[in-house]
Amino acid sequence: MKVLLRSDVHGLGRRGDIVDVKNGYARNFLLPSGAALPASLSTEAQATLMRKARDVVDAKSRDAAEAQKALIEQATLTIAGRASANGRLFGSIGESDIVNAIRTATGISLDRHAITLAEHLKDVGSATATATLFDGVEATVTIEVVAK
Repeated sequence: MKVLLRSDVHGLGRRGDIVDVKNGYARNFLLPSGAALPASLSTEAQATLMRKARDVVDAKSRDAAEAQKALIEQATLTIAGRASANGRLFGSIGESDIVNAIRTATGISLDRHAITLAEHLKDVGSATATATLFDGVEATVTIEVVAK
């Protein structure tokens, strides 16, 4: 069954896309939740308008993400944690801690899922992480872990 997506559906498509899905998925989930409309010839024009509006919003979001990237990459985040005498932390610094440090240093609020770490930080010293701000826009975050 062909449907016009009214909102972004993870793993399926974005707003304004016409996609082919199984009948049961359309009848039981997409149509009742309002995430899609049955596609027809008259919905083609509506899909084009939805895609144009989506592209305008995406362009603005991408520009904002580029500005945020510049701010984040300029800042060096300092995170304090309790540590032993040899520099090993009594816990670890994770994505939530990095998000909080970004918020206090730059005023930019991110979701913790936007931060990518190879593993949680467990030692005092320097480290880097990646923050995904928008599709294709990633900032490198420099982190300095210090002992309290």
